[in-house]
Formats: sequence, C-alpha cells, structure tokens
Amino acid sequence: MILRYSRSEITEIWSETNKFQKMLEVELAICKGWHHLGIIPEEALVQILNKATFQVDRINEIEQTTQHDVIAFVTNVAENIGEYGRYVHLGATSSDILDTGLALQMREAGILLMKGLETLRVSLQKKAILFKHTPVMGRTHGIHAEPTSFGLKFALWFYQMQNNQKRLQNAIDEISVGKLSGAVGNFANTSPEIENFVLETLGLRPALVSTQIISRDVHASYMMTLAIIAGTLESIATEIRHLQRTEVSEAKEPFAKGQKGSSAMPHKRNPIICERVCGLSRMIRHYAGSSLENIALWHERDISHSSAERILIPDATILLDYILYQMNKVIENLDVYPEQMQKNIELTHGLFASQRILTQLVEKGMQREEAYALIQKGAFQAVQTAQSLQQILQNEPVISAKISSSELAECFDIQWYLRHVDHIYRRVGLLS
Repeated sequence: MILRYSRSEITEIWSETNKFQKMLEVELAICKGWHHLGIIPEEALVQILNKATFQVDRINEIEQTTQHDVIAFVTNVAENIGEYGRYVHLGATSSDILDTGLALQMREAGILLMKGLETLRVSLQKKAILFKHTPVMGRTHGIHAEPTSFGLKFALWFYQMQNNQKRLQNAIDEISVGKLSGAVGNFANTSPEIENFVLETLGLRPALVSTQIISRDVHASYMMTLAIIAGTLESIATEIRHLQRTEVSEAKEPFAKGQKGSSAMPHKRNPIICERVCGLSRMIRHYAGSSLENIALWHERDISHSSAERILIPDATILLDYILYQMNKVIENLDVYPEQMQKNIELTHGLFASQRILTQLVEKGMQREEAYALIQKGAFQAVQTAQSLQQILQNEPVISAKISSSELAECFDIQWYLRHVDHIYRRVGLLS
C-alpha cells in the first residue's frame, strides 16, 4: 500500500541510503570533534573526510555475520577509509549514532509534513472565502439544527490546520535533539565537549540527560502530534462523507473521468478517498499508542523501542504525508451543490427557526416552558403534516397575541443566522 501510493520525497527520507547517510554525518562530525580536541591528526581527518563512504549492499553483507547493523556500517566505512578508519566511532556507542541520526530523519520528515500542512491550509482558506455567504443547514447529532455558513466548515478546518502547524513546529523543535554521552549516558569514553561540538555541527541540541538512548517521551510527543493531525484530517473526511450521502448530496469528493464506483452497480459514486483517509488515520493513532509504550524501558536501555520504531515512525510520517496530499486533492476539487443545500434547509418546513421564535416569545414576556411547549407542539405538527412552522404558529392564538405576523416572519430570515460570520472570519485571520 505505502510503496504503491506514497510520494518518493517522503519515502526517500526513510530509505536505507538516507539512514546510513545520516549516520555517516554523525560519525564524521565526531571525527571532526576529536580532531578539534587534538586526538585525531590533521592528516587522518583529511583522509577520513575524503574517503568516508558506504555501500548498502556491503553493509547488509557484513550484518549477516555481525547481526549488528551499526557494527556492519562502521566496518564498511572503515574499509573505505583505510588505515585511519580506526578513528571512526571513537568513544561512541551505537545509540549515539542511531538516535542522533534518527533525529535528523524525523526533522526532515517533519519539515516535509509542514509543507503539506501549509498547502492544505491555503486550500481551506480559499474555500472558506469562496463559500462564506453560502447558507447550509447545520446539524447536531446528525439532525437539522440551524442554518450556518458552508464556509464556516472550511474556516474551522483552516483554524485547526493553523493549530496543527504550531504543534508540528513544536514537535520538530523538540525532536531536534541528539546525544553522544556513551554507553550509559555518563560520558565515560567521550566528553561533553565532543557532544556539544557534534550537535552544534548538525544543528541539534544535546539531550540534557540521557541513558544509552534519548528519552522516548520526546519521540512519543512527535508521534502524538502526527496522530492529532491525522485526527483532524479524519474529521474533515468524515464530514465530506456525510455530505456526499444520497440523502444529503451537498458536496462530493472529486470523481475522475473513467472512474468506477462499483464493480456491480454502475451508478455508484463513493467517497473512497475520504474513507481511505479515515482508515489510515486509525493506523497513525495506533502507531502513536505504540510510541507511548516505548517510553518505559529496562534500566539504561533495551531494544523493545527501537524494533518498533523502525516500523512505526517511518510508516506514520509516510501515511500522514499521503493523506495530507489526498485531502488537499479533495478540498481543491470538491464538488459543491448550493441549490441542494437550500432544498435541505427547506426540508423541515422552517423548524430551524424554533430557537429564535422561543427567544422572541420570552422577550415578549411569555414563560420559557410555556413557549417551548407550544413551539415543540407546532414543530412536530409541521413534520407530520408538511405544513410550514410559520403558518402553524401564526394560527396559535397564544403566540399571535405576543408577536405579530411580520415579527414571526423575520424569525425565518436565513441571513440573520449568518450576520456574525465576518466577525468569526476576522478572529481566525481569514479577514483583515
């Protein structure tokens, strides 16, 4: 699934080649650090920098014997360097390289996901402005409530994407941390000076305290952020799925020329992209749950976390990149039917005005419970008889004694429900 549909830019971040490249960057920075402290001679550093490289096939071949990926990597790099290859990995432990390299990969992935969030945010902004004045029936519990602006749906999603951008930037900043404190985190065979030098070179911060690994609460926070973003996308997709239902038909995801909805029923136009987004969002939440379980480890380290992370971190970022791309495609090409929205508003014969009428009657001096009972009775009658609520209530002597027919008619003005939309748009940054 992932290999077939995912985009190459995100999958390349998690390729073996890029993983080993990041590890090499860490190892070379360590060599520069030891040279800075006078341990590695100038001649050796020059040869290391000129000849240090790796071959994925050779690493995999060595690992068949060593059963240890970092040792296989270091062995291959040292082979290519020659005599001075002995300086590679000096004072380091495997997790110094793996965790610091992983931070570089997660930062790269996060930056790419930020681009996807920004693209979707802009698409939502355009649709929010386009449909700002388009009335649609608002629904609570799936039942008609009161009219609202169709653009407000996009405004809400726009706002959520703004929040997600802030969350993701914080997660990127938090994950931009490395460690070179050695086998149990106490700098026994290296030094804080080396760590500071290396991490500054790589644009990372040092973990202020570590064991053999960076504390996994940092990674869990990153993964929870991805899960929240996926949850937002699922929320959007779920709304569009409901709007596409035959009984609603107010908006539909794009349907390409030649596309088929069913092998059996030629008439079918199914919201398959949105359904896919919902399903894959569940996977990302599952991965976030696993990352929480990775926080608790034995003593200074075991490998129960790393074995899981080799799957869950790449998969979650790849899946999120994919559903961001797919959701943006849906939003950009969404088919919208304002005429159907108006028909749906009229479907319940004016029931949407019940609260406004209730408020008017209370303001005119009627007891709330009495007004509520009369309006509820009229509302149920309107549904049963297909009469307008306005006409039914106008014929109710207790109500007509309180408000005039013109005042009652004003309660059914749809524009009254949209009068504060500009205020909301300004508040969220959609209007200046």
